[in-house]
Amino acid sequence: MTAVAAVAAATVGAVALPASAADHHPGRHHRDSVYISSVRYDAPGRDDRSNRALNREWVDITNDSRRPVNLSGWTLSDRDGHTYTFRHYRLAGRATVRVHTGYGHDTRTDLFQDRNRSVWDRYDTATLRNGYGRFVDDASWGRGDRDDRDHHGDRDHRNHHGDRDRDRR
Repeated sequence: MTAVAAVAAATVGAVALPASAADHHPGRHHRDSVYISSVRYDAPGRDDRSNRALNREWVDITNDSRRPVNLSGWTLSDRDGHTYTFRHYRLAGRATVRVHTGYGHDTRTDLFQDRNRSVWDRYDTATLRNGYGRFVDDASWGRGDRDDRDHHGDRDHRNHHGDRDRDRR
């Protein structure tokens, strides 16, 4: 390999490495560790308002840091003001918790809002705030042409303020 080819290969390798790392969490700021990673707002199957149907509607909250995060006092709300407050819950590092709408027994991986009516509409926004009421993350859906019932957190539409535009979903 010539010296020019070696420099070119090293340059391409150096450029490719950060790009592949950025693709892992596109558009994510490195300091964000807790975020809304997925939402199912219009659960598949029959909507008979049963507890089973309500629990097929959920929001996933992910902690991508190595350290656990105390979510006690944090809130998850929709545009209509329905608010769930996390109580005595610690989200482990590199873990996800699923927050279901209906009733159930809280576990390490599943929490329940204990509601008897659906929260997440076809056109809605889920907002996560910390214990001080400060914005942490949000996810919006239903404004685009596609009807994705299972909305996964596309982190590549984040603007410089930390908000995401998810019109595609």
